Amino acid sequence: MARNKHHEGSGPSQRQLLVGELIRRTLSSVLARGDVHDPELNTMSITVGEVRTSPDLKIATVYVMPLGGAARAEAIDALKRNRGELRRALMKEMTLKYAPDLRFVIDETFDRMDETREMLARAEVRRDLDKDDDAEGSP
Repeated sequence: MARNKHHEGSGPSQRQLLVGELIRRTLSSVLARGDVHDPELNTMSITVGEVRTSPDLKIATVYVMPLGGAARAEAIDALKRNRGELRRALMKEMTLKYAPDLRFVIDETFDRMDETREMLARAEVRRDLDKDDDAEGSP
């Protein structure tokens, strides 16, 4: 088997990770500067949490969250509406052979972290965790 071939489920390559991070930083910068000619998008504060690229680097899934988590649908609509301009901004600032197709989705990471914190704060969970701590400390 060729060395650069990846088994399904083996995770992203170093190149995918690098390009994804470069796209994330570049998009964050473009959005922060308000370089897009859309007044609605420029009034939004959008965090780009992560970018995952396809193995051929032709598709980039951009995980975003508007500040405070409000107006999620509006943020996605504005980003989709300006996809072409955002791709051009990427090509201008990055040295990629092709601009990837950008797909925008809401970053659910923050919601999952909040849910986990709430679960860990529940009395019955704290009690069970305390039992586990006590059991580990005894011989």
